[in-house]
Amino acid sequence: MSTSKTLVDLIREKTGVSAEQAQQAIDVVIGFLKEKLPEPIAGQVDQVLKGDVSALTEQIDAAKAMLGGLFGGKKDN
Repeated sequence: MSTSKTLVDLIREKTGVSAEQAQQAIDVVIGFLKEKLPEPIAGQVDQVLKGDVSALTEQIDAAKAMLGGLFGGKKDN
């Protein structure tokens, strides 16, 4: 079962809306994320929703390293 299908089911259970309305809500959120996230991450939204996070792992690690450096954490050289 895809993540999108799971989200549809969860939204329907929690709100009582139809499957079509739940899918519309998901589409709005996905569009919002793609618009607001930095390009390297926004480009991976569809893969993450399909459950394929391998393409995003490297970018997450790089972001963690940068943020750690900003806050005085250990930097990888």
